[in-house]
Amino acid sequence: MTKFSNKLMTGIIALFAILMFATPSLAQSVDVNSALNSTLEAIGTSASDAALEDGASAEEAASAANDAISSIVAEVFGDRDAKIFNTLLFLIGGFLVMWMAAGFTMLETGLVRKKNVSMQALKNIALYSIAGLMFWLVGYNVMYGGEAGGFIGSFSPSNFPEPGADTAEAGYSVASDWFFQMAFVAATASIVSGAVAERVRLWAFLAFTVVLTGLLYPITGMWQWGGGWLAELGFSDFAGSTLVHSVGGWAALAGVIFIGARKGKYSANGMVTPMPGSSIPLATLGMFILWMGWFGFNGASQLAMGTIADVADISRIFANTNLAAAAGAITAMILVQLIYKKVDVTMVINGALAGLVSITAEPLTPSVPFALFIGAIGGAIVVFTIPLLDKLKLDDVVGAIPVHLLAGIWGTMIVPLTNDGTSYVTQLIGISAIGAFTFIASSIVWLILKVTIGIRVSEEDEALGLDKAEVGVEAYPEF
Repeated sequence: MTKFSNKLMTGIIALFAILMFATPSLAQSVDVNSALNSTLEAIGTSASDAALEDGASAEEAASAANDAISSIVAEVFGDRDAKIFNTLLFLIGGFLVMWMAAGFTMLETGLVRKKNVSMQALKNIALYSIAGLMFWLVGYNVMYGGEAGGFIGSFSPSNFPEPGADTAEAGYSVASDWFFQMAFVAATASIVSGAVAERVRLWAFLAFTVVLTGLLYPITGMWQWGGGWLAELGFSDFAGSTLVHSVGGWAALAGVIFIGARKGKYSANGMVTPMPGSSIPLATLGMFILWMGWFGFNGASQLAMGTIADVADISRIFANTNLAAAAGAITAMILVQLIYKKVDVTMVINGALAGLVSITAEPLTPSVPFALFIGAIGGAIVVFTIPLLDKLKLDDVVGAIPVHLLAGIWGTMIVPLTNDGTSYVTQLIGISAIGAFTFIASSIVWLILKVTIGIRVSEEDEALGLDKAEVGVEAYPEF
């Protein structure tokens, strides 16, 4: 063993000793930072001296010193810091996406009539809970337990390492990944909840949620995020314009068709009867909560925070996400003023949300002008397609289909504009495959529920309001 190797081993042992025995009481009498710096400096000096003895130049000796110090630090610490920051990113992103459950609840309770507010609150509590249970029971491993290029994973519960045993071999802790991915599932179910509001039976909706969160969403998620056949094909959906939002939108569209419109919404002569929501302030609060949660939704989908480059990319994602939402809101505002001569605040709310959905498929690569363009088109989609749905007599109470399905398709299709690694053909294949599977499978589930337990409340209960008929607790009993 060379003189430098001996010194190197001595340095490693000394560094480990300092780390292991620098207890809080010892730290009071010993400057740990000074000891660490001295040890690393000695290692660098030894490497430099050894290089000079071998005839290296001063510049080469300095480089050898830096390499030796870097090698020691990597030997002792490994990629510990990256694993910690990646895990922290998943946890922060996860609770921000979880907070979107509150946003969906406020949005929906604000946009339904006051006689159905408690029902929407109850559905959102239940669907979030069901999503978590189903994603633990089968969903996570269906989504991430399959073979590369495959179609479906394994049907088994998620397992978390014992306390203190998780070494974060994947680059982040196991439970943090599960928690982050689980929060996305609940968002998908919330999209359906708003679209079929005010006439769907509680237990029928919850039964559909079980299938959606445990099977349908994880299967299509596996195709891309689980390394399945779409990932192999080159399909790209950064944070889920299609995999989350359009999946929820397709499931909602099937529900709207099979359940039918609210009584009195459409007359025989084609007239549309307005059914104003209970609280615009609540709906606006919901929109802002969703907007805030989207920073976790898109930002944490970077999936890494262990380097300066990753953090810089997350910052760029935040900026593009915010700009797209703003562009969607302003575009919707201008268009409704020009078309209807008044600014419908619900259109502006949905314009902002459509901007967010649109940028979700690729929030990193667009420049600012492109991010604004993508979000603005999302806002325009809302303005032009909500009236179109009414012409088709598709009663979507909160505008979920234009916002999540149609803007999701737009956002996914436009990815190749700013991402050279994708193609329009591949994006179309992915959108079509996911859409066909989700719509057909959802239709089958809704149909089975319709012919078995029934999916729609009676006309009497619908007129009375689901708060009284199905919940038994009125949100606003004094009115």
